[in-house]
Amino acid sequence: MHDTTLLTAAEDGALPRVPVGDWVDTGFDWLKDNFDPFFDALSDLTEATVDGVTAVLLAPPPVLLAVLLALLGLAVRSVAFGVGSLLGLFLIQGMDLWEEAMETLALLLVATVVAVVIAIPVGVAAAKSDRVSAAVRPVLDFMQTMPAFVYLVPAVTFFGIGLVPGIVTTIIFALPPGVRLTELGIRQVDTETVEAGHAFGSSPGQILRGIELPLARPTIMAGVNQVIMLGLSMAVIAGLIGAGGLGSIVVTSISRLDVGLGFEAGIAVVILAIYLDRLTGAFGRIERTSPLWRLRRRRSATTAANGVRGTAPAPAPEAVTASRTPRV
Repeated sequence: MHDTTLLTAAEDGALPRVPVGDWVDTGFDWLKDNFDPFFDALSDLTEATVDGVTAVLLAPPPVLLAVLLALLGLAVRSVAFGVGSLLGLFLIQGMDLWEEAMETLALLLVATVVAVVIAIPVGVAAAKSDRVSAAVRPVLDFMQTMPAFVYLVPAVTFFGIGLVPGIVTTIIFALPPGVRLTELGIRQVDTETVEAGHAFGSSPGQILRGIELPLARPTIMAGVNQVIMLGLSMAVIAGLIGAGGLGSIVVTSISRLDVGLGFEAGIAVVILAIYLDRLTGAFGRIERTSPLWRLRRRRSATTAANGVRGTAPAPAPEAVTASRTPRV
């Protein structure tokens, strides 16, 4: 009977509306009124940092920076990747999108560094404590399932239109995979290896730095890779609120219905995404086709050979004496 009454009331529109939106507006207004100086200082610091990184990326000639980035890719991955990266970066320059691409890269670098600095400690804490993991998991679920465009509204409320809200939304949107994969990597470390560290008297900090983090590095770097990919996608969306870079080119192409301009901006985003994806993947595990891996292998072989020579057994004293005794 009670369920029937509720169903009838719902059909008649008699159930009261829950003013969640009004509560959120009130909370944001309170934060804006009481912490406005903090948001202004954070905005100035963030904008100065991104401007500095952008100036560094735009300081060398585009050809020189493209060659340097290609050499980095060649060193950690392969010759083919280095050549492909160079051609892709030359294509960005040829489309006259180099400055916008560097602005997007600077925004992405700052957002990624901040996100990783937050994600790794939180992930480690979640791996060490089930309570922390249980508390963090619903927050990460909320952050990952919330539509990306929703993050733009509070960011604009606190920081206004421009670069800073784009960075803030990028950090929030890209943070969850870094935390999750860091926790996963630490939890997957072999317990026997950790127990061996305890047996030798290592402190928890020494075990974390010397055993757990090195063994979990491939998984953690996969998390960093996902942070970069999500951050790049959000950096383009942030062009809607004046973040600049390639996102602003995409917004301009939409407003003008310029398919060609939008396609060029999209190609530039794809080139950056592929380069950063392959590069961060190689940092997690150096490719066997890379010159850096060959150099490490050659050094290891040389060290091992020198060690074998240095530890060669000395001839027995009897043998030496016998060899020195003249024959009669």
